[in-house]
Amino acid sequence: MSVKLNCEYLKPFVSERELDAIAPLVSAAHKTLADRNGPGNDFLGWVDLPVNYDKEEFARIKAAAEKIKKTCDVLIVIGIGGSYLGARAVIEALRSSLYNNLKKDTPDIYYVGNSINPAYLNDILAICEGKDICVNVISKSGTTTEPALAFRIFKKLVEDKYGKDGAKDRIFATTDKAKGTLKSLADAEGYETFVVPDDVGGRYSVLTAVGLLPIACAGIDIDKLMAGAAAAREKYAKDDGNDCYKYAALRNILYNKNKSVEMLISYDPAFAMMNEWFKQLYGESEGKDNKGIFPASAVFSTDLHSLGQFIQDGSRIMFETVLDIKKQRSDRFLEADAENLDGLNFLTNQDMSVVNLRAFQGTVLAHTEGGVPNIIIELDDVGEETMGELIYFFEKACAISGYMLGVNPFDQPGVESYKKNMFALLGKPGYEDRKAELEAKLG
Repeated sequence: MSVKLNCEYLKPFVSERELDAIAPLVSAAHKTLADRNGPGNDFLGWVDLPVNYDKEEFARIKAAAEKIKKTCDVLIVIGIGGSYLGARAVIEALRSSLYNNLKKDTPDIYYVGNSINPAYLNDILAICEGKDICVNVISKSGTTTEPALAFRIFKKLVEDKYGKDGAKDRIFATTDKAKGTLKSLADAEGYETFVVPDDVGGRYSVLTAVGLLPIACAGIDIDKLMAGAAAAREKYAKDDGNDCYKYAALRNILYNKNKSVEMLISYDPAFAMMNEWFKQLYGESEGKDNKGIFPASAVFSTDLHSLGQFIQDGSRIMFETVLDIKKQRSDRFLEADAENLDGLNFLTNQDMSVVNLRAFQGTVLAHTEGGVPNIIIELDDVGEETMGELIYFFEKACAISGYMLGVNPFDQPGVESYKKNMFALLGKPGYEDRKAELEAKLG
C-alpha cells in the first residue's frame, strides 16, 4: 500500500527555491488546520475519522450490507453530490466501471436523485421491474430537491411491491442523527438509520456511513479501506514536507503562475468517477471569492483523441495531475499473430499494461515538452488500503491548499443560488416575489 508523489516532470516548471519560499504558507495552513481555529473549523470531523469513528455503527453497516446482498438483486442509492459520488468512485475504481454488467454475488447498484431528468429515472425504474430491490436514501435534511423527489418515487415502488411492513426491511436511511425530515420519516416508518456526522461535510463524507454502506454492499472490505485512510492520517499528520503537503504547495505555486486549470488524469476508465469525486471536492472547496483552480479531468488514452490537441498546443492555462497505477486490477498477455496483417506484432509478447505504461510515459514527455506541468501520483495497486490512503491524501491536501489560497475550504455558499431560483420558478411557497422577478428576466 502506497501513495507517492513523483515530481520528476515538474523540474522545468517549479524550482526547489519556490518550494522553500512557499513553505511558511504551508506551515501556516497546517497550523490553522491542526489548531482547528480557521474558517469552517466546525467541519473537521474527517481529519480523525479513520480512527475516531462509531465502531458500533460500523458493525451495523457491515451487517446491513450482508442483509442487502442476500435479499436484493438491485440496490438503489439515492443521493446527490457527496452523498453518492464517493461511494460510486470507490466501487468502480476497485471493481469496474462495468460493475453492474459483471457476474458477481453482490447486487447491481444504480444511483438516482443526482439529477431531475425524467428519462433517466424511468430507465432505472424499468431496470427494477421483476427484480428484488433495496433502497439506501442519503440526505442530511431529507429536503434536497433531487434526492427527495427520487425517494418519493422509489419509496412508493418498494411499498407497492412489498407492503408497508416489507418496506421497513428494504429501505435504509443515512441522515442526521437526531433531526430533519428524513430522520423523522425513517423513525416513523421503522427504517434502519445511519448517521451523516454533523462535523463532516458531504464532499468529505465517503468514509462515513454515507459512502461505506453502498461500498460494503459491493463486497469491498471497508475495514481495509479505513486502515488505508488511518495510515494516511498518520503519514500526513505533521508539517514535515510530506507528499500530501507538497502536492498542496505545488498546486498553489502553479496557480500563481497562471495555471488556473488542473486536470486529473487516469489511464483506467474505472477511475472516471474518482475524477468526478475529485472535481466536487476541489471545486466546492476552493472555487469562491473569485479564486480557485478549476478542476477538470480526463481518461487517457481515450481523451487524447479528443482533448489531446488542446492540451498539447492550446492555451497554457493548465497543469495535469496524473494517477500512475503500478499494478492494474488485472492484466492481459498479448500474443503474436503469425500473419501480422495489422502490423501490431511489435506490441506483442508482453502484458497489455506495458503498452498502457508506454502511452503514459510518451504522453507525459510530450505534454511537459509542450509546456504543460505534470504532477505524478504513483499508486502501488488498486486495492482497498491504497484507495483509503488516496482519499485521505486528496482530502487533506484540499484543506491545506484551500487555507493557503485564503478561502474557507468547508463551505459552499454559491451552491444555494441556483436552488433559490429553481424554487421560485417552480412556485415553492415563500418565493413569490422572486418568482415574478425571475419570470420578468426570462421574458
